[in-house]
Amino acid sequence: MGFFDKLKEGLKKTKDSFNEKVDGVLKVFKRVDDELFDELEEALIEADVGVQTSVEIIDRLRDAAKKEKITESEELSVKLREIIAELMNENISEDENRSGLKVILVIGVNGVGKTTSIGKLANKFKSEGKKVMLAAADTFRAAAIDQLMVWAERSGVDIIKHDEGSDPGSVVFDAVSAAKARNADVLIVDTAGRLHNKKNLMEELKKILKIVDREAPDASKQTLLVLDATTGQNALSQAKLFGEIAEIDGIILTKLDGTAKGGVVIAICNEQRLPVKYIGVGEGIDDMQDFNADDFVKALF
Repeated sequence: MGFFDKLKEGLKKTKDSFNEKVDGVLKVFKRVDDELFDELEEALIEADVGVQTSVEIIDRLRDAAKKEKITESEELSVKLREIIAELMNENISEDENRSGLKVILVIGVNGVGKTTSIGKLANKFKSEGKKVMLAAADTFRAAAIDQLMVWAERSGVDIIKHDEGSDPGSVVFDAVSAAKARNADVLIVDTAGRLHNKKNLMEELKKILKIVDREAPDASKQTLLVLDATTGQNALSQAKLFGEIAEIDGIILTKLDGTAKGGVVIAICNEQRLPVKYIGVGEGIDDMQDFNADDFVKALF
């Protein structure tokens, strides 16, 4: 199955839900009028796009319809796709293709698929010919270390770990030292997902980043937040909360294949001004894909 087919297949539930609501409105109305825009806004909100983003999309759509004298609902459908893609592309920033070590800090609450995403990401980078290492800095949960070891084995990459309850900073220190010594291209760091104690988590992440800055000043750094697409608007709330704790560079969205709530991707891109970097569209180890907004919208419609 090709890249786009896999995306289309993974988005099936979201696509069906989205089209049922949005196309349902467009099919009923033949002419473009205020009632159509109101119904369309309602349909987007119901499709998990969120109130703020739905209002913004419809405002842009009204302006475009006026400007371009769109009178047919079919033309409006094409314009709607364009506007959603534009909205999602506004915050996309290209990753620097710097040589040398790249350190990716992965954050997110427990249960969103953080450790699984790290394993799949490791596999993805490895299949691109990169030397990858993992750091088990979520020392709070013994299960997290064991789980990461399983993924390291599955994807055939090295892992640096300490015992449960160890200082996450010392794990990161050892991992950065090992990554430099072994000429690794990518070091992916798993972190604790304790959002109920925001202050502690903030301090922990600051400390980890400080160690990376000190031990590998030339490395490129990225903080990625893992969100579970099946939680819909709750994923948006988590993005807001983590945004208060850390400077996030992008999102990894998991379990898109198991939900009809994938419309939340549009809200996250727009309201949090964050690019979605990777999406999980299946159970397999190779089901982590680079996110492409144009392909997403194409698959959605």
